[in-house]
Amino acid sequence: MGNDIDRRGLSDPLGTTDFAVNRYRLEPGERFSEALHAHMDQEEVFVVVEGEAVFETTDDPVTVESGEAVRFAPGEFQSGRNDGDGELLAFAMGAPRDSEDVRIPQPCPECDQETVRAVPADEGFDLVCPECGTEVSAD
Repeated sequence: MGNDIDRRGLSDPLGTTDFAVNRYRLEPGERFSEALHAHMDQEEVFVVVEGEAVFETTDDPVTVESGEAVRFAPGEFQSGRNDGDGELLAFAMGAPRDSEDVRIPQPCPECDQETVRAVPADEGFDLVCPECGTEVSAD
């Protein structure tokens, strides 16, 4: 989601049509994505190969160690990071392949909608209410 990390998309090279796969190599302090978010139309699985990942959720943090995996259902908010001292190597897989409804847990100032949609823009993402269409500034 707009940050400058070592992320390698493998879906196209592998020719996957129904699911996305990305390889992440994160240095200490780096994140998979910039913010807590949910894919409303995609489930995600993260497999940690080396190191340890910590995922923020709307509940308690989830720690995933080397050789372990975690699944996030569609609509489940998460944001992962490398809190360790060494490099983190992990694979992220999502199905279906193309997620088009990514939400941020930020309320719309114009209506009762509790989340806003992250819409790709020239530089990063714009935040738009999926109910009323109001553009929302990032907190």
